Amino acid sequence: MQQQYDKKMELTATKQLDKQRLYKLAFGLAIFTIIYNIVEGLLATYLGYEDESLALFGFGVDSFIEVISGLGIAHMVIRIQRQPESNRDNFERTALRITGISFYALVIGLVTTSIFNIWKGHKPETTFWGVVISIISILIMWVLIIGKTKVGKQLNSDAILADAECARVCIYMSIVLLISSGIYQLTNFAYIDSIGTLGLSYFAFKEGKECFDKAKSNKHCSCEHD
Repeated sequence: MQQQYDKKMELTATKQLDKQRLYKLAFGLAIFTIIYNIVEGLLATYLGYEDESLALFGFGVDSFIEVISGLGIAHMVIRIQRQPESNRDNFERTALRITGISFYALVIGLVTTSIFNIWKGHKPETTFWGVVISIISILIMWVLIIGKTKVGKQLNSDAILADAECARVCIYMSIVLLISSGIYQLTNFAYIDSIGTLGLSYFAFKEGKECFDKAKSNKHCSCEHD
């Protein structure tokens, strides 16, 4: 009888350790996402400014905004580790509202500048770095999505799984940057950088709306059903 009890307690302790390890991994992935977005933002804004590529510059600003969102996600991981059934708290809601406002401000800036550039017929010096950065971003984000999905399934956490699903928008934005930068490099088509920027603006607007929707509810992602 005692042996069965000891075995049960040992199994419970092992499961608890595994769960703690997974939460540490989830937190590590969140921190890595923040650091990566900071580095990506610095490189993309600097190179976008130097090469006069609005699409790359806007992509970099988006990365900085994602840092604010990432802080909320890191906080969320800590919260659900302590209280798995708890709802979104004030810190997360505030981070979401700030992120939403930032995305809307970015949309206004990008759309206005894109229209001005089209009117003036502005062309970037080169979009080579847009191609490079977008490819790296797609690869990194895809690895992060796989990692977060795996951890979310093992923890049976809807919040972590939703974070992984919502991160797909970053891949879509990277694909837009890759296509517009690639076309310019191959054809030197004057307006494609601005057209690509408008594509980024569309996804930035969607992200902003999603942030405000999440701030008002306990849903983890706009793709979830009520």
